[in-house]
Formats: sequence, C-alpha cells, structure tokens
Amino acid sequence: MESQRRVFVVGDDASALGALEGLLRSNGFDVETFGSAAAFLERPKYHGIACLLVDQRTTGPTGAGIQEVIRRTGISMPIIFLSGRDSFPRPRRSSEGAVECLAAPVNESMLVDAVMRASARAFALESRRRVIHDTEVRLARLTGREREVCDLLTRRLVNQQIAYELGTTERTVMAHRGRIMHKLEVDSVDALIELVGLQPEEPQFH
Repeated sequence: MESQRRVFVVGDDASALGALEGLLRSNGFDVETFGSAAAFLERPKYHGIACLLVDQRTTGPTGAGIQEVIRRTGISMPIIFLSGRDSFPRPRRSSEGAVECLAAPVNESMLVDAVMRASARAFALESRRRVIHDTEVRLARLTGREREVCDLLTRRLVNQQIAYELGTTERTVMAHRGRIMHKLEVDSVDALIELVGLQPEEPQFH
C-alpha cells in the first residue's frame, strides 16, 4: 500500500506550488506537484489513498472542466479547488468529486483543515470500496441455487417457506443454508442480511 496521506497539487505557478508543497509537507503530508492538469493525468494511476488540490488562482481550465476530465479518466479521489476569483463555476458534487471550493485568500490553517478533511474522505472511500470488493468475492463463491436460497434468507423466509418457493425439501434447503453460511463467513441470518445488504454506492459527503 502506498502512502495514505498523499496530496496531489496542480497549478501553473511554480512559486505558489512550492509554497503549497512546503505547507503541506510541514503538516505531515506526502506531496506531489504538477504544473498542469495534463501533467497530473499523465501520471501512472495511484493505488493508495490520496486527494487532489487544484490551484486556479492564475490561469487554466475551470474547476468543473478539470473535474470532468478527471472523471472520464476513471480517477476517483476527493478534490479541493482553490480560486482567486470572487465567483467561479461550482464543480458538481459527487462521492468522488469536489469536496470543497476555497476562494483565496485563505489562511494556512483553513487550507490544511480542508486537506485533512479530504484525506479523511479519501480513506472512507477506499475503506468502502474494500468492503464492497470483499462482499463481491464472497458472493461469487455461491452456486446459482445457493444464491437463490441466500436471497430468500435475506427476506427472512424460514426453511419451509424457502423449500416451497424453490420446489424442494427443507432438508435440501438446510444443506444449502449451511454451505451459504460457510462460504460467506457469517454465523447468523442477521449477519447475512447485513453483508448482502451492502450497496455498491460510495458514501456521500455534504
């Protein structure tokens, strides 16, 4: 696993990038800087936990434009936009999109706090993805019939009702049920429902 506190900083002013890098490093972050959004997008995909800080106080595309390009490339991480304009297009808010839009001048503690929040959100997103992946791996162990029994169990049907629904015997249902519990690594119907009930949406942050 790569660093869990990586911050990618994009901006076209070298002195501003240097100042941001120094500030973030002094607060414990691992930082990579890029002179343009294009340079950032050319970087090999990062597999750790990270957030993106886009400095738009000079020139360059709008926050919404950068966000759309990043979305199309499949990169998913919280983004902070820093702008020197009084008003600027709001990037669309989504689970993997903009976390905050800060208008300069912004004091250092406020900026660091924003990056801390983005880093925490990045960790939550990655944790959620891992849980969903683990659930998908477990469910893939089930046969077609076991998945049918599993789905009926999540509706809290008892063995007799499941047997009736599937046109089989209670004894067969009990055998399927035992294998399902073993393969999914759960020990109760409540745990099964909690596991299967996980949805593949990312957490929303407001």
